[in-house]
Amino acid sequence: MKASAFVYPWDVNGDPAAPGRLAALGVRGVTLASAYHSTRALTPRHPRHRVVTAAHAAVLYPPGERWRGRALRPYAAGDWAPGDAFGEAAGALVDAGLEVHTWVVLAHNSRLGAEHPDTSVVNAYGDRYPWAPCVAQPATRALLVDLAAEAAVRPGAAGTELESLGWYGLAHLHAHDKIGGITLGDAGQYLMSLCFCATCRTGYGTDADALAAAVREALEPVWRGAPSGGGWAAVEDLLGAERAALTRAWREPVARSLQEEAVAAVRAAAPDGFRVLLHADPVWYHVGANAGVDPGHVLGIADGVVLPCTGGPEPLAPFAERAAGDTVLAANLTVVSGMGGSPGTLAEDARRAAGLGATELRLYHAGLASDADLEAVWRGLAELG
Repeated sequence: MKASAFVYPWDVNGDPAAPGRLAALGVRGVTLASAYHSTRALTPRHPRHRVVTAAHAAVLYPPGERWRGRALRPYAAGDWAPGDAFGEAAGALVDAGLEVHTWVVLAHNSRLGAEHPDTSVVNAYGDRYPWAPCVAQPATRALLVDLAAEAAVRPGAAGTELESLGWYGLAHLHAHDKIGGITLGDAGQYLMSLCFCATCRTGYGTDADALAAAVREALEPVWRGAPSGGGWAAVEDLLGAERAALTRAWREPVARSLQEEAVAAVRAAAPDGFRVLLHADPVWYHVGANAGVDPGHVLGIADGVVLPCTGGPEPLAPFAERAAGDTVLAANLTVVSGMGGSPGTLAEDARRAAGLGATELRLYHAGLASDADLEAVWRGLAELG
């Protein structure tokens, strides 16, 4: 089974041994960040540094002329990824015999929300989520579609993996995050992620004030500690079936059309044979890095999906039912022990994923893993053959 490891350009640039070390793991490819959100990352083997702080969401290459004069545009990286950091790393990785895919983070950008607050998701209480651009707003959509095309199709890349191509919401590992005191559950997360910006208030097609009030009322038991449950039925129980349907009628088509537009833009810019994958979740109303999608719809526009399988391979099944012979179903497994991964069971986990339809593996994250974790990855991939 083909395996690819996630890496950042700063894992590679300045470390001549990095490409060979990655190739020696037994992976055939790397998923290399070309547009990424703010982060603080360890680099445990780099000869020059141990911690990289990416201060804001940025493209990791020089942004193109298409952005000239536009108010909403991607930000260039600072000293954590100067110049064409992606291109430098991609060249070294290709020279080592590895296939490179771009890793493009889209609807996750705190600096955009800070500098252009009207672009952000607004919850039913009027709180803005600066990390979460509202994907219903025309100017924001134009930014994301053009960014998808530019950041995906970079020299040296044979394909792309588009992250957060859909609604973003409350769930976000923000700096010094303090939102874990209340267990919101599946339905509570959905209600706290509903957007009430001016565009969405119009889009619901009803009295937005009344809908927001209903959301706040539905959440009151949750704040007192009552479990909110899971599944769409739990959303209907809290909000009422009619109001829940109103939110779905607006949000699901918005996400679908954005996915269609972004994938089409990437294909128009890409050479023949360039593969387009989405980081996805089979539950349409889930939000975040793995955007909720309809499996049949997304496999009709993209070449495949990357699915979170660290907690188990179950997300694969709805896609496997609709996959064609050349569809990529990549099981994303965390292999960093300190981040909840289990590199020692990689071979077993991969076999379970293959049993539910996985055709490839994605390993998160080769740059963050310890030497012991990488040794376990090497053993697991060798066992798989």
